[in-house]
Amino acid sequence: MDKRHEPIDYIAKPLNRLFGNEASIGIILFLSAVAAIVVANSSWGAEWYHHFWEHEVTLSWDDQSFELNLHLLINDGLMAIFFFLVGLEIKREFLQGQLSTFKQASLPIGAALGGMLFPAGLYLLFNDGDTVKGWGIPMATDIAFTLGLISLVRNRVARSVKVFVTSLAVVDDIGAVLVIAFFYTSNLDVTQLYVAGGALLFLVIANRLGVRSVLFYTFVGISGIWVAFFYSGIHPTIAGILLAFTIPASTRITKDQFTDRLKRLYRKYLKAGEVDTFVNTGREDKLLKGIREAGDDARAPLQKIEAGLHGFVYYIIMPLFAFSNAGLKIESNFLDLLLGPIGLGIIIGLLIGKAIGITLISKLMVTLGISELPEQSNWFQIFGVAILAGIGFTMSLFISELAFSDPEKVDAAKSAILVASTLAGIIGLLFIQFTSKRREVL
Repeated sequence: MDKRHEPIDYIAKPLNRLFGNEASIGIILFLSAVAAIVVANSSWGAEWYHHFWEHEVTLSWDDQSFELNLHLLINDGLMAIFFFLVGLEIKREFLQGQLSTFKQASLPIGAALGGMLFPAGLYLLFNDGDTVKGWGIPMATDIAFTLGLISLVRNRVARSVKVFVTSLAVVDDIGAVLVIAFFYTSNLDVTQLYVAGGALLFLVIANRLGVRSVLFYTFVGISGIWVAFFYSGIHPTIAGILLAFTIPASTRITKDQFTDRLKRLYRKYLKAGEVDTFVNTGREDKLLKGIREAGDDARAPLQKIEAGLHGFVYYIIMPLFAFSNAGLKIESNFLDLLLGPIGLGIIIGLLIGKAIGITLISKLMVTLGISELPEQSNWFQIFGVAILAGIGFTMSLFISELAFSDPEKVDAAKSAILVASTLAGIIGLLFIQFTSKRREVL
């Protein structure tokens, strides 16, 4: 008997197809940023937009209280979940992905380093004094936007190039996390670091003992690591990365054990009653629970959490972050902000530094025989995606908030990020479109 169709399926199926498309992530982020700019510059919404994020959120118990405004709740709280997901992806890549062997990892690692150092160096050529602190802004790549745009020209780019960019972005994220931790950190409270370290060690031990409860890791991660980092002076999003590394990455049972258990439960289920009805007996329900538990045991907690968080992070947290941070008020000095040292440093860094740094280091490593060019790719494709890697957007906006406290400097950085990211996307797509032949999509 075929699956029964409910009325909601006619709504859910198109939405699932939409949200299952990588390009939709970039589109939603872009629309969120555009919406923020429109509202922030409108006569009816500007005042609301700029004051709404300052509303305080307070959590109190006994004589203790925890306060932060909505802007910090998003940037320090929800973005920690984003970094947690990034940490899970990093751990998975090192265990079984494109970073698991030196031969696989060498090219994206080298390219990522080139894509971080060249933009930072170019930024420093235009800046000195207080504005030097923004050197980390053009180092970042927004992987969601970049992969979303690559999916638009996937018939002109080898699949191996997409894997290369994904791995490069993972290394780029590691670099961004290290930059935030070591260079955008205020005065340290060592006591709080001891608390965070103790909680982290506790979770590592729990991992070794076989604890696999997601709720357990979440509770200790938030109450022990995130809160301690919040008060320590180190940006609390780093807590998300560290927590991710403690999540178990192995399955409880092997593939053969899962198959044997599933076959046994399936045979019992067929004998349990009428299998072609839509109402289960108690016996059937118990067997179905066993099948579900077998599936849970055959999946690593890391992969279950990563899959579960993907939609929440990329369709809720990231658009919310974009909407709350991209609301730049465009005034008469907009061009001056772009042509100032901060603006030029970021634009040149993202547009030129990324493209040259990634391509040049990749070419050097392939020429020296350290690495190999991705299968079925060419240097036109590598240069094209290197241009697209100049889309800093989310991570660049995030770092700009940490780098500067002066609102005018923040506005200059945001203006440059939005302009540079837009140009990188347009130029990158056009370059790939006109230099790479159409190919069969596998």
